[in-house]
Amino acid sequence: MRAVILAAGRGNRFRDVTGDRPKCLARIGDRTLLERQIRALRSCGVESIVVVAGHRAADVRRACGPTIDIVVNTRYESTNSLYSLWLARDLLLDGFVVLNCDVLFHQQLLSDLLTARDEDALLMAARRGQTYSDEEMKIRVRGGCVADIAKTLDPADADGENVGIAKFGETGAAVLVEEVNQALAEGGVRDWLPAAFARFARRRPLRVVETRGFPWTEIDFPEDYWRACAEVLPAITERDQDRLRRRGDQIPPQAAAGAGRTLHHV
Repeated sequence: MRAVILAAGRGNRFRDVTGDRPKCLARIGDRTLLERQIRALRSCGVESIVVVAGHRAADVRRACGPTIDIVVNTRYESTNSLYSLWLARDLLLDGFVVLNCDVLFHQQLLSDLLTARDEDALLMAARRGQTYSDEEMKIRVRGGCVADIAKTLDPADADGENVGIAKFGETGAAVLVEEVNQALAEGGVRDWLPAAFARFARRRPLRVVETRGFPWTEIDFPEDYWRACAEVLPAITERDQDRLRRRGDQIPPQAAAGAGRTLHHV
């Protein structure tokens, strides 16, 4: 399976943290968001990786190295994630997993998604009493599948929040590309990719894989970044250490040293 990381946007709301750098190159602890996603993919056996870059694409290319394919969205300032995926459409038809570049997550989430028996699925954080706003990409679920997904969904109808990682098998990929094409033909050049997921879900089941309490966060605002550094990364580290303890493995010194520390590296 191929992976596509959507990393074209500038992240204007995030500029106080990154300056003029792309959001995907913000450092969380000892590595960037992009590095963390690439490592997670490779740890799950995904070696064919494409990054759709835009703002300062040359910087993203250098950070990726020679083994990562780069697609450049030169219209990144006037388009959104749906258009970015469309640019990579010729690389999708054998099946793929797509990730928003601004998500910090425990690797188990990616593993759960990739090993789920359904070919077409996305990760969702089930509602646990949260109050949703207009900012969250909300999901309504029926029969374990996406019934609707949108930021404009009535919070009272939402069963959870989209994490920003989804997979599609060969058949599903072809259907999704058709829906992306149609959305763009109807003027959806500034749509988020989940607009195509909603269209897809009206034609073909899109299964929900829940996060099961594993830590993750989407990073849109500076306060999201500080929380990622101070809370989410330590929670990910602690989960990994717990797993090693249960197996009786020795915790690597660098992991033990970093546990509980707040790392603010931008």
